Amino acid sequence: MHTTLIPIDWLHWSLAALPILALAFLLVKLRWTAQQAGTTGMFVAAGVALLVFRTPVDTLAVASAKGIWDSASILLVIWPALLLYHIMSKAGGYEALRRGIVSFSRNELFIVVALGWVFTSFLQGIDGFGTPIVVVAPLLVAIGMRPVYAVAIPIIAHIWAKFYGTLGVGWLATLQVVDLDAATTQATAHQSALLLTIQVLLGGFTVVWMYGRWPAVRHAWPLVLIISAIQGMGQIIVVWFDPVLAAFIPATLAMLALYPLSRWPRYAEPLGGLTERPAMLEAGIGSARSDDKSAPMGLLMSFMPYALLTVFALSSSLIEPLRSALGSFTIGLPFPEVATGYGIVNVATPRYSAMAPLTNPGASLLVTAALTWLIFSARGYYRAWAAADPTVTQSRIVRNLFASAVPASVPIIAFLVMARIMDHSGQNEALAFGIAAVAPAYVFAFLSNGIGIIGAFATSSSTSSNTLFSDLQYTLARLKDLPVATILAAQSAGGAIGNAIGPANVVLGTSTAGISGKEGDVLRKTLPWTLAAFALTGAATILMIMLGA
Repeated sequence: MHTTLIPIDWLHWSLAALPILALAFLLVKLRWTAQQAGTTGMFVAAGVALLVFRTPVDTLAVASAKGIWDSASILLVIWPALLLYHIMSKAGGYEALRRGIVSFSRNELFIVVALGWVFTSFLQGIDGFGTPIVVVAPLLVAIGMRPVYAVAIPIIAHIWAKFYGTLGVGWLATLQVVDLDAATTQATAHQSALLLTIQVLLGGFTVVWMYGRWPAVRHAWPLVLIISAIQGMGQIIVVWFDPVLAAFIPATLAMLALYPLSRWPRYAEPLGGLTERPAMLEAGIGSARSDDKSAPMGLLMSFMPYALLTVFALSSSLIEPLRSALGSFTIGLPFPEVATGYGIVNVATPRYSAMAPLTNPGASLLVTAALTWLIFSARGYYRAWAAADPTVTQSRIVRNLFASAVPASVPIIAFLVMARIMDHSGQNEALAFGIAAVAPAYVFAFLSNGIGIIGAFATSSSTSSNTLFSDLQYTLARLKDLPVATILAAQSAGGAIGNAIGPANVVLGTSTAGISGKEGDVLRKTLPWTLAAFALTGAATILMIMLGA
């Protein structure tokens, strides 16, 4: 059974929380850039590990190296995503997309829901690791949304699909960490889906509220309830048959439902009488702009890259022979065993966090970017767009890629190095045991999803959060005589929720929305949602225990 030699007292608990508190304070309160806050948080975590948690220098070195390697899978997404962004931008693709979307529906709020919530969730169902954020944020900017909202909305909207998304990667990782019998496995899957419905509803209504406050909510509540029913109830139903498809199938059905919903007169015509639209620039989707230039392509061609991305992602995920062939090439680094003075041991591994780069979403993004560039070049879109704006030149694509990707890469590396240091030194363990030590059984049940949130905040990954804490949650549930399935479900829900404030996720969005350095502004939008989701999930966890769900 999982035990710890770390003293669970106020000193160790508060200092274990210090790197996270410092990171949040620097980003949200002082508005430091992610580069500044991330590197500071990394050094704070290292100082606490060295001075308080008896962590030798060699353990810090190994943890730091693992953090750098962990960042590789994310950087493999963000660099190709930024490349695609610049390829689209330099060809006038986003202006064409903005113009074309206007013809899809005259209701601006419907378009925001379709792109910011439904399309984002669909992408998470097939191709996670930040892909929904880096793809959708620039699309929302293109239709006239303020960049901070264009990042916050997709981050919040796709949270419900984090655990079962990317074809069940979070669920499969959980099963690797804890050994459950068949009945507990089924109960965990079912109860996780039940708790995730909170994120579906809360996410949908938050997107609408961010767009136009309460008047928008009054207009869009039927749309939100319909989409929520498809996504939430669909996930609950599909999880009984195949958890791997529990997010993908309902997310796809919600995408298909957009067409008949767009024909509904309520959402086909402009929303009148809405005086407050804080998420949008004054012009909005359908208004002419003083700097409008004739787009060199139509809507279908401008959306072509995202259709290609969907095809490539689905093919590499669902066609088993192709998936096996691409997944056969893996890269993993060897690391020695390291330990701390408090007995936290990380065993030696010949292939730490082995990664299959050809099945990484970055591979699909890179192929999409290359084909898009070839097609756009052959059709003369770059020449046409440069003629409309002489400051636009195709030769700047690579230069702009480095100018945006390098600043985005630094904080991602820093955040993940900080996460590995906290993990290897026992700081994460001290936080979790500290919560359990002071909390009676039902209080712990309420707080259990908070442990998942802490893990996701530190790592910007629900999968990593579950890998870190699922075994610990399992042990604590048994110690406090609580149902294991319910506590693991709360961990899974919390691991998803924490992605809304995961710094690396925020950096992914700000880098593609053109507002690097504004990460604190985004966190001020996503933090209230995170706190509300935490409280509602905690209450639902207690209710499920009382009802014996």
